[in-house]
Amino acid sequence: MERIVHTVCRQFGYEEIRTPIFEETRLFLRSIGEDSDIVSKEMYSWSDKDGTGLTLRPELTAPVVRSFIQHNLGIKSPIQRLYYLGPSFRRERPQKGRTRQFHQFGVEAFGSSHPEQDAEIIALAWHILSKCGLSDGVTLHLNNIGSPECRSAYRDALKEVIRPNLDQFSETSQHRFKSNPLRILDTKSEKEQNILNDVPSITKFLSADDRIHFDMLQDLLKTLDVSFILNPKLVRGLDYYTQTVFEFTSDELGAQDALLGGGRYDGLVENLGGKHTPGIGFAAGMERFLIVMESLGEPRIESGNDIYFV
Repeated sequence: MERIVHTVCRQFGYEEIRTPIFEETRLFLRSIGEDSDIVSKEMYSWSDKDGTGLTLRPELTAPVVRSFIQHNLGIKSPIQRLYYLGPSFRRERPQKGRTRQFHQFGVEAFGSSHPEQDAEIIALAWHILSKCGLSDGVTLHLNNIGSPECRSAYRDALKEVIRPNLDQFSETSQHRFKSNPLRILDTKSEKEQNILNDVPSITKFLSADDRIHFDMLQDLLKTLDVSFILNPKLVRGLDYYTQTVFEFTSDELGAQDALLGGGRYDGLVENLGGKHTPGIGFAAGMERFLIVMESLGEPRIESGNDIYFV
């Protein structure tokens, strides 16, 4: 499977990047968000002898962005395309497709804010899925969560709908109501989802530019023959996303059905100390890919012969 990732990414013009397994904790506090589940519950963190907080990387987008800034990778080309593979670590409850050490692959593209770049990223993901025999067994969910200004207005509208029924939500959702109410849309509770049926669609709060971007992306995906469904409740679990967000899901994974996901993060490079640079990417868990492939009866991916004895 790693061979497929390497081959497809290189065909799309992406270069491999490798980052350390641990980073300074403050990198993830600034990028993912202190109130996110990953930072508040799931990170493996400690302090070294001089008191610097360190964390085993729970995801790789923030480390790649840090490297992009630190090593001035943006001067190589107006658009910088990178991909990665490697282990990540999260202290979450082990379950099907969820382990505390897992292997991720993903891509990041810096320098373009155009919907064509979004379409390229999604097409690349679709191509990897196809090479793994999964293109017929997954569903692409697509949404646009707009700019921070748009989300502020939507957040207020969302809280107005939820507030009268807040006592019917779980403790986790009630915490999210205070810290980041959009994350409530991620709930897997059928009871909570029924209440959320009355929530207005975030697309009604998009600016004219955001709406044009979203419409153009949909047209591009149709031209590329990449099927999708619009999911106005898709927000993703990381605070840095703007505009386009997407997920490929599979019924073979149960309640935690996300197989691959990503989105645009036009403010992240600047938030971490770099120049304003738009970006978009995705990440996927390799173990989850293998679970779905096995469930669908896909043949084992052969590694090929790398060693010969004469």
